[in-house]
Amino acid sequence: MTSYFIAFISAVIISFIMTPLARRLAIKVGALDIPKDPRKIHKKPIPYFGGLAIYVSIIACMFVYMPNTTTKLFIMAGATIIVLTGIVDDMYGMPAKVKMLMQIIAAAVAIKGGVQIHFISNPLSATGMSYLLSWLSIPISLFWIVGITNTINLIDGLDGLASGVASIAATTLLFTAATLGHDFIMMQYAIIAGASLGFLPFNFNPAKIFMGDTGSLLLGYMLAVTSVSGMVKSVAAVALAVPVFALGLPIFDTTFAIIRRYINKKPIMQADKDHLHHKLMKIGLNQRQTVLVMYFISMVLGIVAVIIADADPFIGIVVATVVVIAVFYFARKVGLFKRKEQ
Repeated sequence: MTSYFIAFISAVIISFIMTPLARRLAIKVGALDIPKDPRKIHKKPIPYFGGLAIYVSIIACMFVYMPNTTTKLFIMAGATIIVLTGIVDDMYGMPAKVKMLMQIIAAAVAIKGGVQIHFISNPLSATGMSYLLSWLSIPISLFWIVGITNTINLIDGLDGLASGVASIAATTLLFTAATLGHDFIMMQYAIIAGASLGFLPFNFNPAKIFMGDTGSLLLGYMLAVTSVSGMVKSVAAVALAVPVFALGLPIFDTTFAIIRRYINKKPIMQADKDHLHHKLMKIGLNQRQTVLVMYFISMVLGIVAVIIADADPFIGIVVATVVVIAVFYFARKVGLFKRKEQ
């Protein structure tokens, strides 16, 4: 475990050192988040480009600590496409369709490099039977990578929320990878967790810098492709369930946003102020309290992921089902997908 710890600390240090430099660059080129939108919580302009510091940390550590493989190079190429997209969007704005196209291209690059879900397992099969996805492999892999890429972006609404949740998710997936014997992806998770954590001191409320789409899309992309790598090399029934729960907070919040907008006949991509963090603030919590509550929720879902990874498949299914029902009940009670009066 020493090598993973060294990689983690290296990622923390590089991200921590690079963030003030990224902040100065953002101020120099005018990459600022000016709070004109009523959905914005902050009251004064905040520099973007925190994602650049995270990117430098991840890429540098991948070069040093991970073996040189074709897959690694394709993942880094896809990450670079994501970061360039985020920079343009943070500085000038980018149409949603164009941004989605760039995410699809980045995902396709990773898939070309071997990051692809080839089969699904039957969790109730005594023989561990799995089913080859054949031609469905590419669209399912594409859906997963693009979907997870956007979930981190969609929860990036409060100081420290996205970076903290990403770090918790990466740490959870690091432990579950160790439990499942997936040592080939543990280094990647250690690097992602470290890069996110090194940025957090500058991003926690009151934030001195935002990661912007550059960072949120990058973290989502890296978590997505790394989790797919774990699915590729595993025939375990928990291969898909583990990252779903480890990334449970952004996945569930995004799911409820889609349901909510569908019920209310609103465009799926239309932003609103009905995400979980908005609901928590409406009941009187301040930014820090809200973020800490969401960290706690993310940790609880992470514990569920660890339990599922180490449990008998049947017990894992029971636990997962109970948790999903509980989450939907909670979401309904707080109004995360409530029909609004016209």
